[in-house]
Amino acid sequence: MQKTIEFDSIRLKLASPEVVHKWSHGEVLSPETINYRTQKPERDGLFCERIFGPSKDWECYCGKYKKIRYKGIICDKCGVEVTRSIVRRERMGHIDLATPVSHIWFLRGIPSKIGLVLDLSVQDLEKVIYFANFIVTDVDEAARQETLQQVADELKSKRKQIEAEFDHKISETQGKKSAQLQAGKDAEKVKTAAAELVMQLNAQKLEKLSHLDAAADTAKKELRSLQVQAIISENVYQDLSLKYGHVFEARIGADAIRYLLTRTDLKQMTRDLDKEILTCIPSKKKKLIRRSRLLKTLITNKIKPEWMILTVLPVIPPDLRPMVQLDGGRFATSDLNDLYRRVINRNNRLKRLKELKAPEVIQRNEKRMLQEAVDALIDNNARHGKTVTASTGQKRMLKSIADLLKGKQGRFRQNLLGKRVDYSGRSVIVAGPHLKLDQCGLPKQMALELYRPFVISKLIERDLVHNVRSANRYIDEGHIEVWDILDEITKGTRVLLNRAPTLHRLGIQAFHPILIEGKAIQLHPLVCTAFNADFDGDQMAVHLPLTDEAKREAEEIMAADRNLLKPATGEPITLPVLDIVWGVYYLTSLKPVKKNERPKLYANFDEAELAYKLGYLPLQQPILVNVNGKREETSVGRIIFSKILPKGRGFINKQLDKAALKQIVAESIMSQSKEEAVQFLDSIKDLAYQYITRSGLSWGMDDIPTLDIKGTLIKEGEDTVNEIREQYNNGWLTDHERYIKVIETWTDIKNRITEESKKQFDPLNSIATIIQSGARGSWAQMIQIMGMKGLVTSPAGDIIELPVKASFQEGLDVLEYFISTHGARKGLSDTALRTANAGYLTRRLIDVAQDLIIIDEDCKDAEGLSINLAETEDMNETIGGRIIGRYLAADVTDAKGKVIVKKNTLITIELGEKITKAAPKNVVIRSVLTCTSVRGICQKCYGFELGHNQLTTKGTAVGIIGAQSIGEPGTQLTMRTFHTGGVAGGDITQGLPRVEELFEARPPKKKSIIAPIAGQVIVENENLGTNKNRLLKIKSGEVSTATYEYSAEHDKLSVKNGEAVQRNHLILVKNDSEEIRAPYNGTAKVTKTSVQLTGEKNEMLEVIIPAGYNLWVKNGELVTSGQQLTEGSIDLHELYRLQGKLAVQRYIIREIKYIYSSQGQKLNDKHIELIARQMFSRIYVKDAGDTELLPGEIVTHTQFKEANNATEGAKATGEYLLMGITKASLASDSFLASASFQETARVLIDAAITGKRDKLRGLKENVIIGRLIPAGTGFKE
Repeated sequence: MQKTIEFDSIRLKLASPEVVHKWSHGEVLSPETINYRTQKPERDGLFCERIFGPSKDWECYCGKYKKIRYKGIICDKCGVEVTRSIVRRERMGHIDLATPVSHIWFLRGIPSKIGLVLDLSVQDLEKVIYFANFIVTDVDEAARQETLQQVADELKSKRKQIEAEFDHKISETQGKKSAQLQAGKDAEKVKTAAAELVMQLNAQKLEKLSHLDAAADTAKKELRSLQVQAIISENVYQDLSLKYGHVFEARIGADAIRYLLTRTDLKQMTRDLDKEILTCIPSKKKKLIRRSRLLKTLITNKIKPEWMILTVLPVIPPDLRPMVQLDGGRFATSDLNDLYRRVINRNNRLKRLKELKAPEVIQRNEKRMLQEAVDALIDNNARHGKTVTASTGQKRMLKSIADLLKGKQGRFRQNLLGKRVDYSGRSVIVAGPHLKLDQCGLPKQMALELYRPFVISKLIERDLVHNVRSANRYIDEGHIEVWDILDEITKGTRVLLNRAPTLHRLGIQAFHPILIEGKAIQLHPLVCTAFNADFDGDQMAVHLPLTDEAKREAEEIMAADRNLLKPATGEPITLPVLDIVWGVYYLTSLKPVKKNERPKLYANFDEAELAYKLGYLPLQQPILVNVNGKREETSVGRIIFSKILPKGRGFINKQLDKAALKQIVAESIMSQSKEEAVQFLDSIKDLAYQYITRSGLSWGMDDIPTLDIKGTLIKEGEDTVNEIREQYNNGWLTDHERYIKVIETWTDIKNRITEESKKQFDPLNSIATIIQSGARGSWAQMIQIMGMKGLVTSPAGDIIELPVKASFQEGLDVLEYFISTHGARKGLSDTALRTANAGYLTRRLIDVAQDLIIIDEDCKDAEGLSINLAETEDMNETIGGRIIGRYLAADVTDAKGKVIVKKNTLITIELGEKITKAAPKNVVIRSVLTCTSVRGICQKCYGFELGHNQLTTKGTAVGIIGAQSIGEPGTQLTMRTFHTGGVAGGDITQGLPRVEELFEARPPKKKSIIAPIAGQVIVENENLGTNKNRLLKIKSGEVSTATYEYSAEHDKLSVKNGEAVQRNHLILVKNDSEEIRAPYNGTAKVTKTSVQLTGEKNEMLEVIIPAGYNLWVKNGELVTSGQQLTEGSIDLHELYRLQGKLAVQRYIIREIKYIYSSQGQKLNDKHIELIARQMFSRIYVKDAGDTELLPGEIVTHTQFKEANNATEGAKATGEYLLMGITKASLASDSFLASASFQETARVLIDAAITGKRDKLRGLKENVIIGRLIPAGTGFKE
């Protein structure tokens, strides 16, 4: 097998043009693909053999060199290297672009990386890149000053000129006036005319001067507005370049942006930004920190920002974008080839236009088209309205490189996280009652295909054939030796059986194959529960483990006889069901004794059994036998069953139903070795099948007794309803009260019919025994068949007050049938929706918990998690039962204070029972919530691995087990939102949507009101109904204090030391512009790093209870801060603020357990604890100290600890963030894991620009790169 090269981490980094040239084996110059006549790749085209390697192994293009002996030679004729054709999957080419082109991911990604570096908006950048606007790239400051001086000088001289001109005109006017006066003209008229003329001249002079000033101002404004990075339109550019062409230079297109990026001095910019961050207003701060962080990562990773603009485009290897010929001579090709072809065509055209020195406008258009072609190649969905569609008939979108990576069909999820395997087959399954628990029936023909290579090797070894080809022929001819060899090979091997959907690890198990005739796989009846399989047409897949490690894992870990317990709860999963339960029930039943008939006496078991075999004694006949010196009434059936019981179990003298059988099996698995337990299970199965066959069990309609009293009861119900209607008509009842009473009446009638129906059955009636034994069906179903169907729901989920009075046996009338369809259809559609939702929830849970692995023995945590007796009893569990398989973090004492169990003890079933009897109010256990292991979890905090009921081993992937355990029963949870039936009551989310709401930390639908401070509750107008808003006051008993940490550099304080503060007064504004206001009246105490707010004693706080909420507290009751005051669901973020991390985690555990247990699904606490731990696995860095972290950064708990351990100086401080599971998965420190989860493009953009290193610590990353996962057998310490 091919081994991967050993390496510790993978780094993703932006590639420079030099690196792209280094990857490339040649430039693709022509858009041609394959020559239609020769069917061979065109030279310098997209499939060129000279660039990408030969299409046939060890053969050059022209055929001069053929065969392996010329390995490594480059043909002097065609230039192709003689090598393997597999190189066409790894050799890249390149296209040298005639003009720089922006990379759309770094332009359009949110936030735009190019925009962050240049501090420009995406809209402005797009205007420049797509040739709409110019951007100023250079301003000659000296020329500008010189021009400004010229303008000022020109203004001065022009002013002088204008003033001189007008002065001259005025003096001329004065001269004319004097001449006219001397000539004896009318003095008055002459003076007036002269004065008017002078006024006009002065006005003209002022107007000219103001025009001049305006022109000078405009010129100065224009000159001053010429700043680098100013965006100017085409017209403005033409105008300005004519006037001040020597002062500035403006460019257009990606070339302009690239020029600006090459000129950026990152270090200087970072220094300037850091200074600005200290003084800026809070609203700007977030963006500045983001810019600063980006620039710093560019500097540390030696990434030049101009690399975000492409000057050379890599061409991916041709075998990753194949082109194949179809039957009709047409070609099917990957969309990438079309997209590359567009780029090459436009690039070549642009080169030609440049050589021809074509007009700028034509070149510009071609550049824009080239930019759009490259955009479409990289990500065809990034620019709306500019997507490229296929040239064929339908206008489907072409799949770009980005589309090939993302989504379920993308490279990550389709090919890297899961691959198709050979050595596998699938077929329909049928029951194999004769099989042992670790066996499966495998059709011979299927086995022959699976084991074919091994059969071939044996055939050659025995000299029956001489090569593989003849061996294949020999097998196909069906020689008898082939089957003998197959029998021999399959002995002792294991095959894996898998049934989709694989919801938990028991969905794949290993069995010894037993070769059978026929074409269906035979499955052992007891493993059906684990696979959730039945025999109504289900199919299963078979896989053959090949390597020694895989065979060992199949034998030791995955074998069906080693997986008897359910990993979610630790209960047996290979439990007898259906026929087996009924067989044992029948075997251990006693027939009622007739009056005056005495049971016969037998000396011992053997004598009784002999009498049965000789036909003198029926199986269920009561008899008397001596058992351990004591005479007991029993039956032969019970004697036969007791013979297969485990040693030391004693004689069981009672009728065994499903629950009793479950108890016996569970005890057997706990107390015996695995082999003995498996043998016992098989014995029960064989015995039960033997006797159910002999019993002749059957049932038909005639076995259902008649219910004579039904008519009377229905009549009684109808009379009561008529009475209620009359009371309503008289106005004594409201419509709602009438509705409730009608529903109650029919519910009561149905209950009475149920009771009466049960009485009608003879205890030995076949239907009654099927239900009572727990084999199948329920009384509820039986009552619908023989009694009445009862009340049904409407499409809205309300109960229809008209009951279905008929039973299925009688048949429903048209109206009854119609109203029954609502509920039935809702049930079916719910199931379909639920499956998809539960699957998606499981996927997110697995993603968030995938790297939780047991990594050490003991983290020495002393805190632990307190388990409360009252809370446990509310969950219908015992305190001892809840802590089985966990370590104690503190001594357990009884009521007198005497230590019953010491700390650090592992709780076994016996100790659990002992603790339950002592009933301590609190027990503190080790928990994964408080485990201090850095990159995983320790054995002692996790405790027992429930699937094997023993202490977990190092390397166990407990996160995945936890996620599967929560997700697998998810399909059984309901989808409904529960209607309160009240008038104004809102809907409370339940079932699966509620689980999702909790794990995603979303604000709940019906949010409950919680106490903001501790104190005494005063309920005003207590007697008001729930349909009005009510006021509730809390009087704080003790003095409340709240502390808010702040950073003097980054946050803005709004209070002084000792200042009296009113409620809602602004205390401080955080650097992310979050405002913190006073929750109550008090006094502020300010230190260098924190503000402490001390409340007034007996302070009153008002809380409004909205309409439709029921209160959970009484007047005068004392409450704690964060206590729930009304019904509804608590908002996790509010609870975190008031009570802290542990309170939120406890609430999550309590709520999830309640949802599962209310649906009859058991779930162990530790699985929920793992997910709750991951919801708090990210830390917001408040102060970075002397570490490499940045303030405001969000890092994983592991990164935070490692950074603090690595520094000698001041440690970083931060706070845990409460994140939903999707958000926490995306914030993973592995970019491979995040990219394969969601938002692939965004994750890859961020990783490339920050030069992110993936240390390959989780499971997904290792699966992606094709390594064994670092868990289970692949765990390395």
